[in-house]
Amino acid sequence: MIRLTKSMNLSWQVCSRARLSRDARFDGKFFIAVLSTRIYCRSICPARTCKESNVRYYPTAAAAAEAGFRPCLRCRPECSPGTPAWLGTPTTVSRALRLISESGLEEAGVEGLAERVGVGSRHLRRLFIQHLGATPSAVAQTRRLHFAKKLIDETTLPMGQVALAAGFGCVRRFNAGIRKVYHRTPTQIRHLVRRTKIHPEDQYLFRLPYRPPYDWQSMLTFLAARATPGVEAVDNGIYRRSISVQACPGYFEVSLDKAKDSLLVRVQFADPRSLFFITERVRAMFDLNADWADIVKSLRSDPALRRYVEADPGLRVPGCWNGFELAVHAILGEQISVNRATPLCGRIVQAFGPRFTAAPGLTHLFPPAEVLANANLRGIGLPSGQAEAINALARVVCDRQIHFEGVVDSEDFLTRLSRVRGVGKSTAQYVAMRALTEPDAFPSGDRGLQRALGVRSSRELERRAVAWRPWRAYAAMYLSKIKSECQDRKFKQAPKIIMREANDSDMLATSAD
Repeated sequence: MIRLTKSMNLSWQVCSRARLSRDARFDGKFFIAVLSTRIYCRSICPARTCKESNVRYYPTAAAAAEAGFRPCLRCRPECSPGTPAWLGTPTTVSRALRLISESGLEEAGVEGLAERVGVGSRHLRRLFIQHLGATPSAVAQTRRLHFAKKLIDETTLPMGQVALAAGFGCVRRFNAGIRKVYHRTPTQIRHLVRRTKIHPEDQYLFRLPYRPPYDWQSMLTFLAARATPGVEAVDNGIYRRSISVQACPGYFEVSLDKAKDSLLVRVQFADPRSLFFITERVRAMFDLNADWADIVKSLRSDPALRRYVEADPGLRVPGCWNGFELAVHAILGEQISVNRATPLCGRIVQAFGPRFTAAPGLTHLFPPAEVLANANLRGIGLPSGQAEAINALARVVCDRQIHFEGVVDSEDFLTRLSRVRGVGKSTAQYVAMRALTEPDAFPSGDRGLQRALGVRSSRELERRAVAWRPWRAYAAMYLSKIKSECQDRKFKQAPKIIMREANDSDMLATSAD
């Protein structure tokens, strides 16, 4: 029986061809279960190819696990790029998955999760089984086991700390879960690993795969232009920033390992219980779950974008570490350029941020909302309007009227954020695009994006953007890049050039037809 959801847009024939060719573009989009060995693998597994009659296909690792298959120790399903199976599912499922990734299931169980997304628990289970092939509890359990396996393989943490970091309540449950799924004890699994380097205490190195192509240079360029001085640094192809989780400070740095289609993430943090949260946040921040093959279909349909999409494949939407920090930066940049807003953000950090000097280029942590709620921001040179807006934002965050974690209803979030004095609709969309990782968020009021496409109003831009749904955030990134390139080359007639290129593309396409 082929257990593939309609939302995946994958047929048995497609899965079969991807399996036989070991096509990396399908890594994580489905999993292969072998009936004779009762093992499930990634599509790129180097093991001997089985007969078609001996395999089954599942949309998620959790679905394969629910069917009684165990993970392959050779291709390591826990290391596959984030599965995009949920992208076509109902909003209820996608919101629930977002909460599960933020440990929402551990807080109140399936009943509490269902209540937060506005449905009954039985209906939520039914939706999960229909679209993902597994219950919410099974999805969460598979994620815990996969992360535990990653810690066993890639760190030297004692097993007790691995159990806590992966979200198991006790070592006994952890041992039982690993033995049941992998048919080996955690210690036996660790003995199979060839570890070539021991890292310093409290330092961990993770490899987070992506589905190629991935435009790493554009990601770095975008982040570098907006890096908060003292909190973030970009140099020599490495992004680095300070972080604070549960009042515990630390930092991480990210670099590219192009040969293995992954990012190398080095984390320096004292509390291993936060490692799952940190790696998941980094995964979202660098948009590692995106499936370029699906995104490009919508973007290439627009002649104005086609040339840029084909010239620069793999452009991602940069997320953020801290939604409040991003909103502060967005408020500063609403009326002025990014180049002028970034130093102002640096002044806030220097004046109000806690000191942190554990890594090169990092001097502070970003100040929390509690500190900025009544801070004298005009005293450090901020314009009065922006100072008052940041104070107002910080106060509503402190009052829990707005929060950036565990957001279930993005429309409600946008409405609440837009009510803050000094936060426009376009700024709210920009925050949703990067802080909530909403793939269809679109700051149509950005005049730079309007000029890049050669339109005169946000309404006209929104009409053009209908064809890009549900990937308007990615279109915004291309328009932003077009705008930057035109400014760098001093193209005063940028809109005319872009439209001429679009017309040329139409002529070429017509000729080809």
